[in-house]
Amino acid sequence: MDSIKNRRTIRKYKQQDIPENLLNSLLEEASRAATMGNMQLYSVVVTRSEEMKSKLSPMHFNQPMVKNAPVVLTFCADFNRFSLWCKQRKAEPGYDNFLSFMNAVSDTLLFTQNFCTLAEDAGLGTCYLGTTIYNPGPIIELLKLPKLVVPVATITVGYPDEMPTQPDRLPLKGIVHNEVYSQYSEKDIDDIYEYKESLLENKNFVEINNTETLAQIFTDIRYKKADNEFMSSGLMKVLKEQGFF
Repeated sequence: MDSIKNRRTIRKYKQQDIPENLLNSLLEEASRAATMGNMQLYSVVVTRSEEMKSKLSPMHFNQPMVKNAPVVLTFCADFNRFSLWCKQRKAEPGYDNFLSFMNAVSDTLLFTQNFCTLAEDAGLGTCYLGTTIYNPGPIIELLKLPKLVVPVATITVGYPDEMPTQPDRLPLKGIVHNEVYSQYSEKDIDDIYEYKESLLENKNFVEINNTETLAQIFTDIRYKKADNEFMSSGLMKVLKEQGFF
């Protein structure tokens, strides 16, 4: 699909609703994604109301697309539904553990990616919000998610009202290993990141943030160790509360 090769993140949307039949059709088609044991360990909460989008927005650090998109989708790793089915069929589920959570996460992200690809092919734009696993507790409370259900991805979706520059990607040689993993030499790292570091946009990031290198933007500003550890502890707490530990 050309939509994959040409895809870009869309954060600005036209004030045009997405028909329910179109959205449901895309979600149904997305559910053909590969799944662990054909269990489909995911659910999706569809948010359309202005009230609910306003309540969700702070949980995603008030990123404007949460309020501005006609639809916000919260994709959840879900072992609740399958466990209830087991119990109602005289089978005792044993899915209150970390492995089961990881299986459900894998299912959910495959479903999510399928949806994004199909939505973009249908002329819609999407934005992936990585903030979902930073702040899962309040999202669980707002969306009334039961035990064994954890939000893992949020997608804003709508008709694009912008055409941003397509972001860079690492060259294939930087991500493909033949037969076994080949550790990178210093020269390999220089070659792989040469283009990213040469982009004017990234050079400007370095300058305005007063850092020496682009890598320091990630380690010292955007994704700091202390922040990662704090949000990791929060996520572990939520997994215990939701019954996966």
